[in-house]
Amino acid sequence: MDESTGSTLPTRDRILRATVELLRRQGYDGTGVKQIAREADATLGSLYHFFPDGKGQLAAEALRVDADHYASLLHQGMESSDDPAEGIVAFAHLHIEELRASEWRDACLASAAALERIGHSAPVQHDYETALSTWRDIIAARLRAVGVDEATADDAACFALSALEGAEIQCRATRSEKPLVTAGTHLAELFRGLHPTP
Repeated sequence: MDESTGSTLPTRDRILRATVELLRRQGYDGTGVKQIAREADATLGSLYHFFPDGKGQLAAEALRVDADHYASLLHQGMESSDDPAEGIVAFAHLHIEELRASEWRDACLASAAALERIGHSAPVQHDYETALSTWRDIIAARLRAVGVDEATADDAACFALSALEGAEIQCRATRSEKPLVTAGTHLAELFRGLHPTP
């Protein structure tokens, strides 16, 4: 336990967790290092000790943390059934539960802070591209497992991510689960319609 704050998390982990939460809700431009330090109950000195490159380094590491979280959520949903159609619906509902728990405030960093930094931060852009590739691979792998050919599986996974990212934005804007429910339903129909390789 960190005796200075009573938190069970080490200072570095508190700073990173605060960064993830703030970037999800406020984006990159709306979040400052002083606010991160305050939310983490840490000093600016300790923040720069662990993250000497400041906000840019924090954003890149926060994106990796968030990407791993959504990869885990995707795995959980897609592997909940042998049928990828049921798996994508399961993921949509898991995502809805998280959004509802945050009162529709917490965005995936890929659709919040990461997009603000495209063209401005090579590390963030690289990590964003890596995250998208990882998520596509999770979906495509489940489709290939039921016999969908590689190219079709990759295209369907790319489309699925586009639909889910757009649905998340609509859910937050309307404070409603309907966009993700609709996306999950129609993606399931798409997946069912893919013809397995003979």
